[in-house]
Amino acid sequence: MSRRNRAEKREASVDPRYNSALVSQLINRVMQRGKKTIAQRIVYGAIERVSEILAKGDPVDLLLGSLENARPKLEVKSRRVGGATYQVPVEIPYERQVGLAFRWMVDAAQSRKGQCMKDALAQELIDSYNNTGAIVRKKDEMHRMAQANRAFAHLRW
Repeated sequence: MSRRNRAEKREASVDPRYNSALVSQLINRVMQRGKKTIAQRIVYGAIERVSEILAKGDPVDLLLGSLENARPKLEVKSRRVGGATYQVPVEIPYERQVGLAFRWMVDAAQSRKGQCMKDALAQELIDSYNNTGAIVRKKDEMHRMAQANRAFAHLRW
């Protein structure tokens, strides 16, 4: 990581079907070994499956709803002060919130055994839309840790 200047943010491309940068970001997170068409097939199939099961309108809105329930707002970072290490709660920028939520979503889908990736990702999206499942539990655990350590919030840098 360079200490000279901050890395500049690149514009996120939009996906061809839904014209959404978030769907494109999810596709890139699912992609392995540069096989983007396979990742697109998995994500589009999962989004269609979710919209069939939930039957609530626009599939991108369903993805946004599940993302809203999955993304963490606070995290703890280690801060060394006077020989002691404290877990200091900090707010997370929106881009990192989305990145963490999508990473957790894909990891949870990959850990589901006995299902194809399309079905597992669809089930994770449904679980996070309904505010249940491993992703929401992980987010709540992260928030609980930040709440427990809020006494050290004054050490924020």
